[in-house]
Amino acid sequence: MKNISFRNDVLPLKNVLYRLALRITLSREEAEDIVQDTLIRVWNRRDDWEEMDSIEAFSLTVCRNLSLDKMKKAGKDNRPISDEEISAADTGRDPYERMIQRDRLEQVKRIVDSLPEKQKSCMQLRDFEGKSYKEIAGILAMTEEQVKVNIFRARQAVKQKYNEIDRYGL
Repeated sequence: MKNISFRNDVLPLKNVLYRLALRITLSREEAEDIVQDTLIRVWNRRDDWEEMDSIEAFSLTVCRNLSLDKMKKAGKDNRPISDEEISAADTGRDPYERMIQRDRLEQVKRIVDSLPEKQKSCMQLRDFEGKSYKEIAGILAMTEEQVKVNIFRARQAVKQKYNEIDRYGL
């Protein structure tokens, strides 16, 4: 028998949930609201936890669905995340290298934000959250093959667009 604890099993997911909501909504405030709503909905289903295969997959699915519902209601188009959302790695040895690194990260973030929702979600869960194809398929309600195709297409699109920008300065 599983012994799932809200404190030990659900609350530690809040950062993963936030990143997923942020990737879909592109708004810090909306992502924070969605995480709160997700935690409330997961708590309200506590009587069903023992029957669930994965509380994490359930939580991520709820978060994704709430994020998509919020976007549909608002009728939002993709817009870039503000500069404060971009936490650039400080790997450069001098200010010029750090500036170049920050600009490259901003370009990649804009490219990822412009991807179709399914590709963006698959890429977020795989490349940033480290989920398996099987877990992503369960969370996003698609086959593992569809997940692989979406990730492949997302990576190809990011690579192609980044190279175009790098080559032509667009």
